[in-house]
Amino acid sequence: MPGITTAVGADHTRILGLGVYRPERVVPNSEIIGPIDSSDEWIQTRSGIKERRFAGDHETIVSMSVEASKQALAASELTADQIDCVVLATSSMMVLGPSAGAVVATELGMSDCPAFDVSAGCAGFCHALSTASDMVRAGTAQHVLVIGVERLTDLLDPTDRSTAFIFADGAGAAVIGPSEVEGIGRVAWGSDGSQTAAIQQDKDFKTYFAEVAEAEASGGTSERPYIRMQGTAVFRWAATFIEKACRAAVEKSGVAMDDLDVFVPHQANIRITQALTRALHMPERIVVAEDIVETGNTSAASIPMAMEQLLRTGQAKPGDTALLMGFGAGLSYAGQVVTMPPIAPQ
Repeated sequence: MPGITTAVGADHTRILGLGVYRPERVVPNSEIIGPIDSSDEWIQTRSGIKERRFAGDHETIVSMSVEASKQALAASELTADQIDCVVLATSSMMVLGPSAGAVVATELGMSDCPAFDVSAGCAGFCHALSTASDMVRAGTAQHVLVIGVERLTDLLDPTDRSTAFIFADGAGAAVIGPSEVEGIGRVAWGSDGSQTAAIQQDKDFKTYFAEVAEAEASGGTSERPYIRMQGTAVFRWAATFIEKACRAAVEKSGVAMDDLDVFVPHQANIRITQALTRALHMPERIVVAEDIVETGNTSAASIPMAMEQLLRTGQAKPGDTALLMGFGAGLSYAGQVVTMPPIAPQ
């Protein structure tokens, strides 16, 4: 009886191309401060954010993903029919099925293409990136499209002083494929489910629908599920534990901290980024992503969007060695050292 054959994959992988979609509407702090009784100075001091992007009705999880993916395909010089799988990371898809990834694949013209969604909060893109890289190494796929996308404004309470000024919308996409030299290091990842209350949706949809029914019967009102965050708990965890995760990712990659050109942490809060940079004793020459200033916290989309901002502005260039580190709801984290990819011509 013949044995089961073994797939043969690539020895090395890399990000072949990167693309993003930024919603059309720019929202400065002046539009946020009223409902939370705050000020532009307070928001910038607390987070570094000056403005963010909010998606309009026509800018959906699917449509933003499609546009970002088209850019990533163009940058990688590949066509949709060369993609063997789509892995989409999001925490703000408002239906459980079908998967957003499957719809995006069809919208891009991919026929009979496997696709699935990943829910790992703000670490979602790096989880998806590692999954895609391993698929290429294993021979499961030759090219994988990875997407990080969020419409967090659907879950945002505009009167919540801890979240209303932080979260925003957007999408980033990357094509992962084989390489002659290593371009994606081993992932350092983990989670701590004991701290789920630090960042979470405040009610499940079963509870929400029960509240709606009760409100309709009594003539009252009900509130939809919102993101709630314990900022102090998140900051404490990120500023201490994530330092160890960053060091682990660098060590697993076989490079040293001094070999890095770029640091792209999840764009959670500029104070967290600064605390991590100090704790890691990074050389001053290393470029540190601060896309949060203009884009806000876009959760699973934040790392590819921050990478693109550095490449578009010339602060980083394709071929640079970068440390990526996603962290957030779960609490979860994932990070790896990668070679910065090309972006499509502007």
